[in-house]
Amino acid sequence: MSVPVVNYLVLSAVLFAVGTLGVLSRRNALILFMSIELMLNAVNLAFIAFARQWGDMAGQVIVFFVLVVAAAEVVVGLAIIINIFRTRETVDVDDVDRLRG
Repeated sequence: MSVPVVNYLVLSAVLFAVGTLGVLSRRNALILFMSIELMLNAVNLAFIAFARQWGDMAGQVIVFFVLVVAAAEVVVGLAIIINIFRTRETVDVDDVDRLRG
């Protein structure tokens, strides 16, 4: 018994919507980055579902590259968040604009 591709796509859409709500509603930088990662994983799930449906490996290769970009984004983003926390003692996104000279 196989799970239909539509179920994977619905799950992907729900995960992407939750990530979008997290980006739009939260002000904490850590939660913002976690929401972006959730959105990237939702897109990866859709790529894998389409690759499975069409029997093509291109979707899985794209997922590999998206994971590499996401890992680099996490490294750079966490370094920036740590630097902001050391100078401001907060990770609130609204306080970042006050770092200008």
